[in-house]
Amino acid sequence: MSKQELVVLGQDGADGCCPGLLTAPLDEDQAETLAKVFKALGDPVRLRLLSLIASRAGGEVCVCDLTPAFDLSQPTISHHLKLLKQAGLIDSERRGTWVYYRLLPRMTDQLARILTRPAGQPLPGPAPAGSGA
Repeated sequence: MSKQELVVLGQDGADGCCPGLLTAPLDEDQAETLAKVFKALGDPVRLRLLSLIASRAGGEVCVCDLTPAFDLSQPTISHHLKLLKQAGLIDSERRGTWVYYRLLPRMTDQLARILTRPAGQPLPGPAPAGSGA
């Protein structure tokens, strides 16, 4: 029998095993990283861009196909794409004069893990009256 390390699916080392918000408080580094991601997603244009990229058949889309979907200039679209890339949500590859974008599922999977309530765990309710909390 070989002595290979077992890998737990859905966990990418220390970054991939963040606890959910309902199971443990975030540490300062986790909160700072997540705040950048949520800030990137907090803009409707960036959220739509991410959706257009993520839902594209084949898993990638040319910037030339993204720009016409918005009533914005190409530099503005490029700026929004840059912020999504800096947040770790997308990646890009230049092919000739065009840039192709694809979703990085590692970050969206991490967000899903953090925001998902463990099965069967009730939501924390208000403290009972007279408990001193």
